[in-house]
Amino acid sequence: MARTVAELPKGTRITDYISLGVVAKTFPLEKIHRVLAETDKISIRQRDLPMHVVVYYVIAMALYMQVSCREVLRCLLEGIRWLAGPGTKIKVTGKSGISQARVRLGCAPVKQLHDKVVVPIAVKEGTKRTKGAWYGDWRLVSLDGSTLDIADTKENETAFGRPKAVRGKSAFPQIRFVSLVENGTHVLFGSRLAGYKIGETTLSKEVISFLCKGMLCIADRNFYGFTMWKEAKETGADLLWRVKKNLKLPCMKRFRDGSYQSKIYESDKDRRHDRNGIVVRVIEYTLEGVIDAEPIYRLMTTICNYKEGPAKELAARYHERWEIETALDELKTHLRGPRTVLRSKRPDLVCQEFYGFMMAHFATRKLMHEAAMKANEDPDRLSFVHAVRVIRRKVATFAAFPPYGEGNAQ
Repeated sequence: MARTVAELPKGTRITDYISLGVVAKTFPLEKIHRVLAETDKISIRQRDLPMHVVVYYVIAMALYMQVSCREVLRCLLEGIRWLAGPGTKIKVTGKSGISQARVRLGCAPVKQLHDKVVVPIAVKEGTKRTKGAWYGDWRLVSLDGSTLDIADTKENETAFGRPKAVRGKSAFPQIRFVSLVENGTHVLFGSRLAGYKIGETTLSKEVISFLCKGMLCIADRNFYGFTMWKEAKETGADLLWRVKKNLKLPCMKRFRDGSYQSKIYESDKDRRHDRNGIVVRVIEYTLEGVIDAEPIYRLMTTICNYKEGPAKELAARYHERWEIETALDELKTHLRGPRTVLRSKRPDLVCQEFYGFMMAHFATRKLMHEAAMKANEDPDRLSFVHAVRVIRRKVATFAAFPPYGEGNAQ
């Protein structure tokens, strides 16, 4: 006898029974409602997929990159308690319904939620100090960027472009993004995306606004520019950036640790007249006995007191910027999956999916940080792959939450 598809009783919405586990803990319902209200996206009609559920769905998409859109939604509906038997089929909205709901939501609320919630999480109070996250009282963060493949559609190619290949064009259009990473926890925050042809330095102008006092920002030589340095410094953060060997940095004063004081200028004219200059400290060093090491490394920092940041210690901190490479590997390989592209076929939904992707990574890293603190471990020592699998298993097994908070508009 053929089985019938289990349907929700008339008047019942799937949101009455949805469960989200770790994702819901990281992104509380009240914060989502607040962002939806601020962006004028609160659901007025009672739909199968109100906007707050679509937000959770967008985040969950990143945890289930290898399965269909309907299966992602199905994973979020396993908390429906009154459906009999594990083999019971649940009727959920189709692919077009999911897509329409995502279009109604747009990118703005997801981006705003990302900016509000995805922040550095390392702690240093008393004995509860996150290992590997600090240099003295400075929170270590790094600035870097990468690319992601997206669905091969004309709309996406027009909006974002695609890289050239050895023969013709590459298989997929790409987006470029730049992020700050908290070195000790691998949390990626302040992320911004653009088309493939937009340079990382252009994107980073928006990203550096997420720096603040108490941070020590590490960056590679491709990010330096006088204006960029000035604006990053004005955030109150301290900087430790590698610079190119052709940048004019005359020695004005030599310090005991081998570093020296210099000045940077926006133009040669300003240099000649010694006006509008910014005092910096320069550290030059080599890496002996290291395979593939470059002949000389040249760092520039806002920490002008060598006693607060000795040259050898800052040089060692600079090489911790590779923490962001590990974080990007987690994002692109272990969370997304190898050879997997972002599935959205429209530019606005690519943007939406990207921020959902970053929030899924944050939820995973936050869980790992909590586990590391309980075990008194360095978060780097915990397995990201294992954490993702745990979240995938638990995402549909936590207690259900009501579709709307008390007093929220329907």
